[in-house]
Amino acid sequence: MPTDAPIVHKPEGPPRVPGQRAVRPKNAATVMIIRRDGPKPRVLMGKRHGGHSFMPDRWVFPGGRIDRADYRAPYATDLRTDVGGLFDRYLPAGKGRALALAAVRETWEEAGLLLARPGEARGRGPWKDFVDQGVLADLDAMDVIARAITPPAVGKRFDTWFLMADAERLTSLDRQADCGELEEIAWVDFDDAQGLPLPAVTRMMIREAVLRMDDPTRPKPFLRYKDREGGMRPVSL
Repeated sequence: MPTDAPIVHKPEGPPRVPGQRAVRPKNAATVMIIRRDGPKPRVLMGKRHGGHSFMPDRWVFPGGRIDRADYRAPYATDLRTDVGGLFDRYLPAGKGRALALAAVRETWEEAGLLLARPGEARGRGPWKDFVDQGVLADLDAMDVIARAITPPAVGKRFDTWFLMADAERLTSLDRQADCGELEEIAWVDFDDAQGLPLPAVTRMMIREAVLRMDDPTRPKPFLRYKDREGGMRPVSL
């Protein structure tokens, strides 16, 4: 259901060229991996490189846009029925699975961590290195917590699904040294995370994760911007 008032904040990212039509958002997914083996829950985060045109020097969750190879990637476990059903309400058949696979792949490429189970298959393109580790994606570990679309005023836009998984579903907490696009990787507790330079939507998702851990039945927000100033009225998925 809509909130009582819109949320407004300055859009982040390169501005849209004046007079140009709004850019069509690219499909993307990101995953909040939660570690619970300490006094406080911690979430995996990484710092984007300062040279990026989109959210430079910001701390984010691993993830990225969907690749054509994600539609054909092998997996050890499929999405849970409720998760797959939620995707199917909004997306063409198979696209939700591809988005979840994109989040798994990007977690490996950006953070060197495998959300996977032992298994063998033939990996192609961006999936070859992942599958060569002797594992296949564990999609059953995923839950949807929210969806957000970048505002029309920004020149680079994404339609992003925010997922959540438990760190116990990783094959190991030890990661490869090369972190790809992310300059730094850290497990950060939720209070400390709020003190980092975060994109506005990431800050909102951290608060949402805290609320969801207290109430797993909480409605899942869909954040869609309706005007050039970045105003939005969250609704539930």
